[in-house]
Amino acid sequence: MTDTPTTPKARKAADKSARTRAREFALQALYQHLVGRNDAGDIDAFTRDLSGFHKADSVHYDALLHGCIAGASAQDTLIAPLLDRPMVEISPIEHAILWIGVYEFQHCLDVPWRVVLNECIELAKSFGGTDGHKYVNGVLHQLAAQLRPVEVASAPAKTGPRKNPASRSVDDAS
Repeated sequence: MTDTPTTPKARKAADKSARTRAREFALQALYQHLVGRNDAGDIDAFTRDLSGFHKADSVHYDALLHGCIAGASAQDTLIAPLLDRPMVEISPIEHAILWIGVYEFQHCLDVPWRVVLNECIELAKSFGGTDGHKYVNGVLHQLAAQLRPVEVASAPAKTGPRKNPASRSVDDAS
């Protein structure tokens, strides 16, 4: 039997949750809003016709698209003090991802803050610039502490990879 190569991207795409897909479509839609200043209704209609949209959580997509656009000014007010440059110099992709993160921190309390942070970092890795994910991580980590202080404070600190003693091999035990 011959092995057929399966690309990690193909497998990963199949494993995406409906909410992850919703974030991806919302990011594309928010990019259109930021760059083209297109009307939210027009962007929404266009995005719903894109291939694969039927696999996305359309309710979450709606909340992100319309909530981010409606709250853009307030979100920018929260984001701006944490930036190392003026907002106009931030990539529209990273800008939209930051909006998604702020919106979810504020309005999607069923999504743990670390999940919001991780999802936004993954969006930045997939769609943003080379080190955009590091920038998004730095800004959103500070916003998480500000917008969800109790949840962030009660989270155990990450200390790096831990070696599981139960996973030692027979050779290690001697």
